[in-house]
Amino acid sequence: MEDIVGLCKRRGFIFASSEIYGGYNGFYDYGPLGVELRNNIKQAWWRDMVQRRDDIEGLDSTIIMHPDIWKASGHIDSFSDPLVDCKESKRRYRADQLFFAPVILDDEKVGYVAFVEGTDSASIIKRAKKLRDNLDKKQSKLDEAALSSDHTEFTEATDAQRELTLAPDANAVGSLTAPRAFKLMFETKVGPLADDSAVAYLRPETAQGIFANYKNIVDTGRVKIPFGIAQIGKAFRNEITPRNFIFRSREFEQMEIEYFIAPDADWKALHREWIDTCTDWLVSIGLSREGITEDIHPEDKLSFYSQATTDLMYQFPHGEQELWGIACRSDYDLQQHQKHSGKSMEIFDESSKTKYVPHVIEPSLGVDRTLLAVLTAAYTEDEVPNDKGKVEKRTVMKFSPKIAPVKAAIFPLLKNKPELVEVAQKLYKKLQRRWNVFYDASGAIGRRYRRQDEIGTPYGITIDFDTIEKDGTVTLRDRDTCEQRRVTEAELIDFLEEQIDG
Repeated sequence: MEDIVGLCKRRGFIFASSEIYGGYNGFYDYGPLGVELRNNIKQAWWRDMVQRRDDIEGLDSTIIMHPDIWKASGHIDSFSDPLVDCKESKRRYRADQLFFAPVILDDEKVGYVAFVEGTDSASIIKRAKKLRDNLDKKQSKLDEAALSSDHTEFTEATDAQRELTLAPDANAVGSLTAPRAFKLMFETKVGPLADDSAVAYLRPETAQGIFANYKNIVDTGRVKIPFGIAQIGKAFRNEITPRNFIFRSREFEQMEIEYFIAPDADWKALHREWIDTCTDWLVSIGLSREGITEDIHPEDKLSFYSQATTDLMYQFPHGEQELWGIACRSDYDLQQHQKHSGKSMEIFDESSKTKYVPHVIEPSLGVDRTLLAVLTAAYTEDEVPNDKGKVEKRTVMKFSPKIAPVKAAIFPLLKNKPELVEVAQKLYKKLQRRWNVFYDASGAIGRRYRRQDEIGTPYGITIDFDTIEKDGTVTLRDRDTCEQRRVTEAELIDFLEEQIDG
């Protein structure tokens, strides 16, 4: 993770928000390259999931909505995380992301060590040895196997176990409190009055804006079952412990679809279809199919209204984590809004000549989390020869051309040759009308290639003396293989269209 974070800061992808004031935990700003990469991911998703489908409509709802929406959806009463405080270190943890394991010395259980999700085995063992030292039992044999295999979520810890648990940043046992509910919604005030009637919330998800507008789209969009409504937008959650860079932050962006189906539809087949569609899309933007796994939620872990949920998991630098959730939400949300608003959420099905409240399949994906997955998949270190033939280490971001922030870089071989610069500038302006491209005339050509490799530009285009003196062809260099070939301008544009827009 450190290499990726360092590159993002160094090359202008992502910065800590309010950095000149020491940063603000859980918030990040996107620099010039980060904005391009982020927008390209969103545009690819919108194109593939909305514009290239006949059964999906788009929506952009407001961030602040009527508070009754959040009452109806259950967020005001139950949208919270279990919070645990450490009385010694004053740190806070999400109890469902905090685990504990038994410390067994000479076959006797003497206590427990707590650790956050994603902690490596060596660090857990180190904490267990600290507990052993605290108990003045340095010569006792530690059962490391139990530490590696017997992990329990801290939400399940008994009072007796908590009293014997060494917290992640504590020196003495018994410093962790019992879990308590911590509300995740950011509260604000709307209007000139500051009383309870002015309370409103920043939305913690985009889905409820879709449900609230569902009837508007049914009445105006001439849609028929099955159909979906898609939205890309900001959401806000007051996370207890934002961490792992942009993976878990307090301000983030979601790409969500609510796909409405008949109550008697084969929801299992449709759920499977959406899982496959989502997997294929992730592969299309550069993630390896082998790196994506499915986590099927067991029935006893499902929400009471959920028929099924499958998470697409990805191997991030901090471990395998959820990337995309695909849930069958039944008709719970629409029924709740029908009950609380007094407005009918029924749709008339032309094929069956019946009216009903549809059920919903929800594929929900985070933009920032997707961007981190793309950065993780793209980050590569290899060795290639420089201009003098000496092998050097290089950092290269192997972004798919479809989402790369810069699509191509144009180089005149020499910046002090006006005839080369003129042709290079002309080609640059022509390509700039179609894509985000970059012009660079400074430094040795090999160094210019390396600079573009590090920001993930797929193609380098060099204008040399053969271009102006012979056949007008240019040198096209591939970022990943470093192979070069000569192409005409027409061949170049056809090639870029196929690779970037295809």
